[in-house]
Amino acid sequence: MTSSFYPPQRTLMGPGPSDVSPRVLGALSRPTIGHLDPQFIQLMDEIKGMLQYAFQTENELTLPVSAPGSAGMEACFVNLVSPGDKAIICANGVFGGRMKENVERCGGTAVMVDDAWGTAVSVDKVAAAFAEHPDAKLLAFVHAETSTGAVSDAAALCALAQQHNALTIVDCVTSLGGIPVEVDAWGADAVYSGTQKCLSCVPGLSPVTFSPRAVEAIRNRSHKVQSWFLDMQLVMGYWGGDSKRAYHHTAPVNALYALHESLVMLREEGLEAAFARHREHHNALVAGLEAMGLSMAVPADQRLPQLNAVNIPEGVDDTAVRAALLNDYDLEIGAGLGALAGKTWRIGLMGHACNRRNVLRCLDALESVLTAQGAAITAGVAAEAAAAA
Repeated sequence: MTSSFYPPQRTLMGPGPSDVSPRVLGALSRPTIGHLDPQFIQLMDEIKGMLQYAFQTENELTLPVSAPGSAGMEACFVNLVSPGDKAIICANGVFGGRMKENVERCGGTAVMVDDAWGTAVSVDKVAAAFAEHPDAKLLAFVHAETSTGAVSDAAALCALAQQHNALTIVDCVTSLGGIPVEVDAWGADAVYSGTQKCLSCVPGLSPVTFSPRAVEAIRNRSHKVQSWFLDMQLVMGYWGGDSKRAYHHTAPVNALYALHESLVMLREEGLEAAFARHREHHNALVAGLEAMGLSMAVPADQRLPQLNAVNIPEGVDDTAVRAALLNDYDLEIGAGLGALAGKTWRIGLMGHACNRRNVLRCLDALESVLTAQGAAITAGVAAEAAAAA
């Protein structure tokens, strides 16, 4: 007979999900009410306001899609790309490739701008793509590339799209709550994120925001949105209604309690303090890793503080190291993806997991496992270097 499931207590320092605060887990267990209950409608309005704060936007159409970040990505593309549209897609890691797939499934044409994995999107290459394809209706790029740990210049890329009267779709799944995301200042048109990264909420929701220009484009579509569930013209009636809400789907009530609590915590800390905390512990982790003799995979001026890509030393068994960390220390770090598989580890410092204890725990565990493997590292110095930083 199958019994109840009790997961182990892990420290999550991979690319996501991140550790969830006890406050958020507590919110998740509160009594379920109906998704059209007046009290729940009030909660929805509060979530919307706090997401506007997190995104730094006044966009009216700001809400959490009732599905993970990949659905937030799809919501942006299916609403803004029609058959025959041309879109410039930036690929400097795994998730640019997923954007290309979305454009093609919408019947559009993807013009690819490729950059080396572990580097930022080249603004000059994007400018050249617009010069060659002046009829492009859309620019899409990843602000914080989770597969590589590299950050791109969202302000410059959005400004370039505006110069060519093109809409922008921006992936902020790993950036929201960890580094500045300034939707209105950038002039971004459709931005999506996820709850399981720097917001330290449970996985399964995708905050999105659409500019007035994007809303106008959605309303003026000549083709139906290919997804009924993700059609923002329908979702607006539930999340955007000023008075009576039109039923669209049964919202994940308890998951939204959890998101509300995580956003309350973000407001309590303040965006600038959250950004400073991520940067401080990133600097400490890098100092410890480099003192140990490891190197970072991304140039310093392009690194994400919340997602640290570390080069795997020559002769070290990637899989064995990660397995030992998980089995012996209950510590999860991430493997490299795509072109970086077997070449890098991805160490997350996201949200609730971004703290001094986790930095020191990770350095100590990694040092022990690498020493046991006979790796050529310097032992006994990482913690001191991190503390000094």
